[in-house]
Amino acid sequence: MMNILKFLPLVLLTPASLFTSTAQAEAAEDGINISGTLRVNYGYKDYDEVSKDKLGDFTFDMAAIKFNGKLGDWGIASEYRFLDGWNMLRYGYGFYDVNPEWQIQLGVTQVPFGNPGFASNSYWFGVPYYLGFEDDYDLGAKGVYSSGAWGTEIAVFKNAEYGASRNERYATDIYTGNVNGTDYYNEETNSFNIRQTYELTYEGGRTLFGASAMVGQIYNSNTGNNGDRYAFALSMDSSYQGWGLQLQAMQYEYDAADAVDSNKIAMSVYAWQYEIASKAQAYSVNLTKTVDFDWGNIKFYNDLGIVTPDVADDSFDTSYQNITGAAISSGPMYTMIDFIMGKNMYASTRGTNHVGLPEVYDGWDKRININFGYYF
Repeated sequence: MMNILKFLPLVLLTPASLFTSTAQAEAAEDGINISGTLRVNYGYKDYDEVSKDKLGDFTFDMAAIKFNGKLGDWGIASEYRFLDGWNMLRYGYGFYDVNPEWQIQLGVTQVPFGNPGFASNSYWFGVPYYLGFEDDYDLGAKGVYSSGAWGTEIAVFKNAEYGASRNERYATDIYTGNVNGTDYYNEETNSFNIRQTYELTYEGGRTLFGASAMVGQIYNSNTGNNGDRYAFALSMDSSYQGWGLQLQAMQYEYDAADAVDSNKIAMSVYAWQYEIASKAQAYSVNLTKTVDFDWGNIKFYNDLGIVTPDVADDSFDTSYQNITGAAISSGPMYTMIDFIMGKNMYASTRGTNHVGLPEVYDGWDKRININFGYYF
């Protein structure tokens, strides 16, 4: 891996790096389609006395505007989100249809890693999201090849969509700044991704098998030295007569140069920053059942995620997250009702500003989240 990383800056300059994916391109025939979202959110924390006294909180979640369109073989796709006091780009890129099998895309595009799209069903995401490996978007170029049952995505990214010191972002990325008393100076740079999929179709359903890999560098802005990072995953997304099963197993390592503590690294997302184990395995097991009605459908789901740290410090503990919920779809309305249980897990457990570090509170914490969305 070390030798490959030395040549990544050269790879970024080759014509092959222009190929990018069409995963987000919901394009019209000829013209621009403008759509949007408005969401509000109710949250209740069983472990928080203020939340219990108030019977939870009902707040504005976000508004979003999307532009998707195509003129001939050229097109664009973008989504920008407005939250309470801040805003961010989720994705934004231009694309070109080379032929029916290849498409070129350049800009802030989805990183091809793990299960395509999402490795979860809930509003809360799965554990790969908090590690930087679910619905991630970076700045670079990607190409997708699709022919029959086979699909190949190859991408190169120069860096994350925003600077490393910014925490107001949609996708989880490496963070520069102080977290839990430790100063970090790390930045993502020069990464290469590849994902290969194969789709098996049968009466009543389909199964998509996938394998992914990523290698990249971590630049230390304080010392000027480069570390490196890698990840690989095996995934499966299967459906049959309304039932769905999604599996993923992955391993990652962030080997930052000149680290104060090589066992951990800082990440940021949604206007906050936290620490994760610098090396770990992560497992996802998601089960769904969709029931159709005259007015729409309800998807019932249970998403289980586990992160097992694999660092030199034996005090680091496993993180768990389990979400049982239902997604109700009717016309333009989409509502997610989630019962979240967390153990030593950022965003799911009290006072836990980390994933995979030593456990602060023993046992499982619980919270309820209901997100109401209007899509137009």
